[in-house]
Amino acid sequence: MSEERFHLPPLARAGHASHCKRCLSGLPGSQSEVDASKLALSFYCIGSLDLLGAMDTTSQTDRQSWKDWIWEQQTKGRHGSGFRPSSFMTPRPGLGSSETYTEYDTPHIIMTYTALLCLSILRDDFLKLDRAGIINFMRACQRDDGSFSIVPGSNETDLRTLYCAFAISHMLNDWSGVDTTRAAAFIASCRTYEGGYGQAPFCEAQGGTTYIAIASLHLAPQLQKPPLTLVERQSTIHWLLQNQDQSGGFCGRTGKDADACYCFWCGATLEILDAKHLIDANSLVRFLASCQFKYGGISKAPGETPDPYHTYLSLAALAMYPPGQDVAHNEAASWRIEPIDPLLNATKETVKWAREHIPA
Repeated sequence: MSEERFHLPPLARAGHASHCKRCLSGLPGSQSEVDASKLALSFYCIGSLDLLGAMDTTSQTDRQSWKDWIWEQQTKGRHGSGFRPSSFMTPRPGLGSSETYTEYDTPHIIMTYTALLCLSILRDDFLKLDRAGIINFMRACQRDDGSFSIVPGSNETDLRTLYCAFAISHMLNDWSGVDTTRAAAFIASCRTYEGGYGQAPFCEAQGGTTYIAIASLHLAPQLQKPPLTLVERQSTIHWLLQNQDQSGGFCGRTGKDADACYCFWCGATLEILDAKHLIDANSLVRFLASCQFKYGGISKAPGETPDPYHTYLSLAALAMYPPGQDVAHNEAASWRIEPIDPLLNATKETVKWAREHIPA
């Protein structure tokens, strides 16, 4: 890493917080084009405010309305209980946990993961959580090959859903809803010759799914530790490091352009593998600084349109890789982000709350 002194613009904390608040103002009435992933959008917005330490800039009324809306997405039925992306598939608003879903309105395993994190950020007491129903839901989602479908009976499955099942089990402190041995075998089948992991067997290695594979293997207490052999670990670290572009950002796949979100996906994986010291952190910060939008928010690359997804993951990357000591003190102060837990992808304070309040 270069030790030459360099200058950064300040991190536009207020602008990034305002960007996320503007997007949250659409919950639940507007932004219909993202209805199918509205709960995930809420996590990126609320999570960004948490990383920035800006939750206290929101009103108690807003925080309560966000909690109420999230709880309305908990629903139950013959496959168990979980959270939906939104109420977009139902003719009546605000169905909530007392209603039974149809085959067209089942819970979603990724949205259940994001809902639990959102409620943890909002410091909910989880008295309404149907824990036994979530266990049954995850059991219904696991397939014969060890992978998980996003909803029971769906053919849509990849490593993302497996990670969400593992993260939910970790937060519940209850692994009875997953077969970790079969799941670990599926993860192994997704490993590629490069040392990364693809979305499914025989798929190209990607930064996001490599994070998901490594984080999942480290989350499950039943799996052997360390979960990778020395040769596998070295191969994965080598592949991740070669994805750091000359711009300082990380590429998601070999030969692709740098993208801000992969600064987290690749950076967090290296953190989990105890190899974060090998990253050129100052170059990473320079790249993310160039992705800031003048009116708030962070984009995937310089000159692109910002969005909550890239804003959150960029801030999460900065939580692990802040500017070094060779940055002027006043500039570096604005870049300080709340410490993050790389396994669950949330601030350490939020993960502590989740572990204390989500289990039965």
